Amino acid sequence: MGFERVILGRTGLSVSPIGIASSYGTNEAMVEEAVDRGVNYLYWGALRTKKMGRGIRSVVRRKRDDLVIVAHTTTRSPRTLSKVVQKSLGQLGVDHIDVLLLGWHNKRPDARLIDQVAKLKDDGLIRFSALSGHDRHLFPELEKDKLIDIFHVRYNAAHRGAEGEILDHLPEQDGPGVVSFTNTRWGSLLKPANMPPGESPPSAADCYRFVLAHPKVQVAVCGPNSMEQLKEDLEALELGPMSEEELDRMRRIGDHVYKNVNPMKAQLTGMMTIRLRT
Repeated sequence: MGFERVILGRTGLSVSPIGIASSYGTNEAMVEEAVDRGVNYLYWGALRTKKMGRGIRSVVRRKRDDLVIVAHTTTRSPRTLSKVVQKSLGQLGVDHIDVLLLGWHNKRPDARLIDQVAKLKDDGLIRFSALSGHDRHLFPELEKDKLIDIFHVRYNAAHRGAEGEILDHLPEQDGPGVVSFTNTRWGSLLKPANMPPGESPPSAADCYRFVLAHPKVQVAVCGPNSMEQLKEDLEALELGPMSEEELDRMRRIGDHVYKNVNPMKAQLTGMMTIRLRT
């Protein structure tokens, strides 16, 4: 039994468990393929490439009401934030952005920035806010005030600290949406050389299935570099949830990779080979 759509936290948005991001090569044809396969969480990510922008612009003409379009920004300026949103609307050919993602915040965002997000909501230019960062303790603190609707967090079989430091502290009901990135740990979970003795590597689909096994994670975002990679990633939708035996295997592999493969080296290696997956 495959994965079905889920509700993204308290937003009420119906989303595909696999999302697609732009940073590593997603082009128009790949966006079309993903949407035709049921993907509707389209993350115009940290590298907002023109190729994915054209893809989103194309699919919104026929499926706008079904799509959740996410626009990323790293600005800390309220004025610039408004300009980013206005520019995004023009580039994508839409009248609103579903999710505005405030990127790479490792401390509480300035109150003026949060106020500007609220104004953009009131003006109907965005529907929901999201935030990404690497300080795990920040997310539960922000949730106390319910300042942010969706959290983008790093979580994979090797980096499971988010379980105890973020996910366990989020409410069971009326909690934020949770989206996971770096699900393959920059590809290091896929390499035969990184495996424990006698163990074969998991597939990319296995990495996404592991992340989605956590009940508080609704979406795992993939960043394919080719149509072949995209199809490998989307196999997760057809395979569906993992068994306990499969989950235990992923944890064993994750523990070995965590201990033996430096994360910075893994990230740099992925970037140099242009086979990076998010």
